[in-house]
Amino acid sequence: MIDVQEISKSYRLIQALQGVSFGVEAGEIVGLLGPNGAGKTTLIRILTGYLHPDDGVVKVNGLDVLTDKSQTQAQMGYLPESAPLYPELSVQDYLVMIAQLRQLPEDQWIAQLSEAVYATGLADHLTRPIGELSRGYRQRVGLAQAILHRPKLLILDEPTVGLDPTQVVEIRRLIRRLAEHSTILFSTHILSEVEALCDRVIILMNGRVRADARLSDLASSPD
Repeated sequence: MIDVQEISKSYRLIQALQGVSFGVEAGEIVGLLGPNGAGKTTLIRILTGYLHPDDGVVKVNGLDVLTDKSQTQAQMGYLPESAPLYPELSVQDYLVMIAQLRQLPEDQWIAQLSEAVYATGLADHLTRPIGELSRGYRQRVGLAQAILHRPKLLILDEPTVGLDPTQVVEIRRLIRRLAEHSTILFSTHILSEVEALCDRVIILMNGRVRADARLSDLASSPD
């Protein structure tokens, strides 16, 4: 589903990514783990086509993200660390706007909106302004817009950052449910997040991949 080959990216004198390579198979939940400043967000922005690398190739489902940007973005759902929400809009109006931006056929709106709302537990909040929701429910709205078009791939950047412990548990449960239908790559700086959701982790430090292994293999390693 994802094929990353020798990606590098610098910001003037700062080398954010250096020769990053990895793959993600369809159906996997993979955690991208690393401290703040490791290059996780830069990598995710490149994967989603919002940032160009200096070197390297990224393919999603066999398509080059740079040369087939619109086709690859149509296959993925993306939740950035700060979800692009409009606090003055109701949940329903916001999701309808996203359906229009995604150019979903109008005869599919009801079915796909219903699926996204049900999956994220937003049915009782459709008429509420987004600005009145808790941070946890705003994250749910962000996830709803990411899955509205039934993507094959979900990319989530720090999906539980800033949430209280109860909200973290709720979002983790939601991600597990979404994984029944989508491949998921999510970034985090919290090891327990990866342990709770993933069988596999990619550890990124100082812009380089330091480990790419199943958690069971890392746990049994003598190092």
